[in-house]
Amino acid sequence: MNLDDILPVRYEEGRLLVMDQTRLPGECIYEEIRTKEEMWDAIKKLKVRGAPAIGVAAAYGLYVSLRDFSGDSMEDFRLLARDNAAYLNSARPTAVNLSWALRRMIRLLDSFVASPESGVSEEASAEPGVSEGANQGRASVEQAKKALLEEAHKIRIEDEESCRRMGEYGLSLLRPGMGILTHCNAGTLATAKYGTCLSPLYLGQEQGYDFHVYADETRPLLQGARLTSWELSRAGVDVTLICDNMASIVMKNGWIDAVVVGCDRMAANGDGANKIGTSGVAILAREYGIPFYMFVPTSTIDLETPTGDDIPIELRDGEEIYKMWYQEPMAPEGVKTYNPSFDVTKAKYITAVITERGIVYPPYEENLRKIVEG
Repeated sequence: MNLDDILPVRYEEGRLLVMDQTRLPGECIYEEIRTKEEMWDAIKKLKVRGAPAIGVAAAYGLYVSLRDFSGDSMEDFRLLARDNAAYLNSARPTAVNLSWALRRMIRLLDSFVASPESGVSEEASAEPGVSEGANQGRASVEQAKKALLEEAHKIRIEDEESCRRMGEYGLSLLRPGMGILTHCNAGTLATAKYGTCLSPLYLGQEQGYDFHVYADETRPLLQGARLTSWELSRAGVDVTLICDNMASIVMKNGWIDAVVVGCDRMAANGDGANKIGTSGVAILAREYGIPFYMFVPTSTIDLETPTGDDIPIELRDGEEIYKMWYQEPMAPEGVKTYNPSFDVTKAKYITAVITERGIVYPPYEENLRKIVEG
């Protein structure tokens, strides 16, 4: 399978297209995003999900929300950009790539305005019937729009390259024929391409490693069942779907040689927030002596957050637990629910952190800072 066929975010011929992952595996449908409200809704409702893919989508979404601005004032354009970025950033609190990508776009806009190279073009200044001041403003705004689109392209390309490098580093830790357990979905569907923790599995497939992958279903939104098993099976990878509560027995049976998972935000001390259930898998892996590898782009490492206790955890509608996937409710109407979207795996359970810049081992507080700051 060509992974280009299932990219979660596309920008083609001036159209921003997002795959609606809530329809998988039944339908592979792309929706066009035209407004900031549509982008916010796509992120909030998990049409696009996975920290890197959310960052890419948000960058394009910010540009799309600004491209129809018709005023001449650069200051008005910058104020609108900041307002739209703040709005998009409110869609989901845990995945740090969302705020990271939006901050990067705003910084680009600020530096563009301050740059002497961002002045009016000769063609624009020669436009008849327009005052010099208004012409300067309009040209600057249009150039700023172009710069923002180019920055969104860069964020996407950088993520694809980052995922490929993570795959290469991750593959160096694995051996042909291994049994691999994964939780949630950190594949192509969660990134610009390749995925984070699934990237070494795709590279291994190309090189004949013949991995045997076990995918947790990942309740309550079933990302493992609907997404991971779907994309791996389409790529020809040997994948077996299991319920979340079966992870212990497949480890006990000796079928698992390594666990690979993604990460939505890593604190400075190496604690990593990932899809709910990840911490339990890590504790089980420690019990059975199985290495637990967390794949974390450096953009996902938040050195401003000291520990996992400081990571905000998104709470979602309880109906996802007992109603969303059923024709009839599977619990009494009105029952109290607790539905955190993420949990935090303590650094002590993580064997190594794989980034696009290399493999990081404990002590994480020291070594994560080194790899992020170069």
